[in-house]
Amino acid sequence: MPDIRLPIRTERLVLRRFEAADLDAFHAYHSLPGTARFLPGAAKTYTQCMERVGHYANFVFDKEGDWVALAIEAADSPGLIGEVVLKWLPGHGQGEVGWSLAPGARGHGYATEAAEAVLRLGFEGLDFHRIDAKLDALNTASAAICERLGMRLEAKHVDKWRYKGEWATEVIYAMLRDEWTARRR
Repeated sequence: MPDIRLPIRTERLVLRRFEAADLDAFHAYHSLPGTARFLPGAAKTYTQCMERVGHYANFVFDKEGDWVALAIEAADSPGLIGEVVLKWLPGHGQGEVGWSLAPGARGHGYATEAAEAVLRLGFEGLDFHRIDAKLDALNTASAAICERLGMRLEAKHVDKWRYKGEWATEVIYAMLRDEWTARRR
């Protein structure tokens, strides 16, 4: 299994394994239609949130197809404010990053800071070659995060899938390890 040392600390955040105590906070924002807007499926029920938190708490990350979801909390104020995900995609050294935050945590740069820490983990800790982020084109807030991270817009797939009763256009942002390294210099 790749070595993922937790927690991961940034200037303002702690990224850690999920725990049972996160359930109520997780449900509080995943039950909101506004949170579900750009996530697969509808707003989650309490039971669905229990299943998800249990899966996140017991992640295994040792082969393609696995993914790690880390709880995000502010370093100076413990308690779940969101999650950041790294998926290990099929293909040598391929990954995908994603995030979701509680409404009160949005707009403070936390998603950017958490995603940057996960990019660092992917490129420097796990030796990934490429990491992308797949977004609904209407999700301009996440697109702005990708741009702040230095990811480049790589593709736009118009009306790629039928999503929550509408056709959705997918945009893909990506970064290569060489680009990450050059940005870090």
